[in-house]
Amino acid sequence: MDSKISIIVPIYNESKIIENFINKLLNTFIDIKPKYIFIDDGSKDGTREWLDKNLKLVFKNENYDLITLDKNKGKGYAVRQGILKIEGSHTIFIDSDLEYDPKDALDLYNQVKKNKDIKVIYGSRYISGKLQLRRHFFNDIAVRFNTWIFNLLFDQSITDLHTGTKIIKNDLLKSLKLSLNRFGLEIDVSTQISKKNVNIYESGISYIERTVEEGKKITIIDGFLSYYFLFRARFLQNDLQTQTSLIYSFFMMTYIGSYFGMGIGKTMIIILFAIVGLLNAMHRKLIPLSIIFFSIFIGSLFSSGNGRIYPILIFYFSSLWISKKISNKYNNHNNYFLRFFI
Repeated sequence: MDSKISIIVPIYNESKIIENFINKLLNTFIDIKPKYIFIDDGSKDGTREWLDKNLKLVFKNENYDLITLDKNKGKGYAVRQGILKIEGSHTIFIDSDLEYDPKDALDLYNQVKKNKDIKVIYGSRYISGKLQLRRHFFNDIAVRFNTWIFNLLFDQSITDLHTGTKIIKNDLLKSLKLSLNRFGLEIDVSTQISKKNVNIYESGISYIERTVEEGKKITIIDGFLSYYFLFRARFLQNDLQTQTSLIYSFFMMTYIGSYFGMGIGKTMIIILFAIVGLLNAMHRKLIPLSIIFFSIFIGSLFSSGNGRIYPILIFYFSSLWISKKISNKYNNHNNYFLRFFI
């Protein structure tokens, strides 16, 4: 039985709420007839037994798959197993913890049907007038900060990187080379989509956050790992052309920074220039980057005395605008060799 869409639901130790969630999900999508894909990620609290016994009774003639993993391998791994079973044009992702309302996922799907340009849409917990309950201050701060870093590194402007409700077009989803096993899944998905220059749409959803006692599973370790995953995705996992630009810009800006300051101040300036070099190279190749470096050199020719930095800054910011325009104009060509330069 082929379905128009698929719904992937990773599940781990949710015996207290799994029946309520399953019933809500089925009642929400009863008229859509999707393919439901449930992945039990090595549950040890009776969730797996409930699914084995009851899914066939609840779903009857509905199209569904149940994948059971013997060991807990993480949300990312579980979702990758689910992707192997998808059907139709799009896949809905929703967590099974009842922090997210399945009705919001249906609203997202209705928006996708109305707008054929949408390949990816995220349900955002930060742009809705819908019901919200937050219980973990530092979790909230971490999500906002991670989202800000992601936007900076990948030239995006989303509000909720770690949302558990999203829809992705299946041909795009199948092209992603996902590898992270735990809660780094959202970073894995979003960074790869961004590198493909696909727009990420957002729409507001409700959110009722659980306590640890109620079953919330994300930990501070996952929070720290997220920064590493963002750094790795942006600066280490790139095609050869982008990696060449990053290395070129890093060393050139480090060299330029060595001409400023003295003592510890000089060291700090060199580090700052090196970071700026990496940021410059994220969306520019060798020729646009060379325009920046040449502009800095020209600015230095007009620099003298206490105001020596101002001409450099003027030429630098002007070159950022010019180089960005050039990069945007020529970023759609497919010539392998030219992609090193522009």
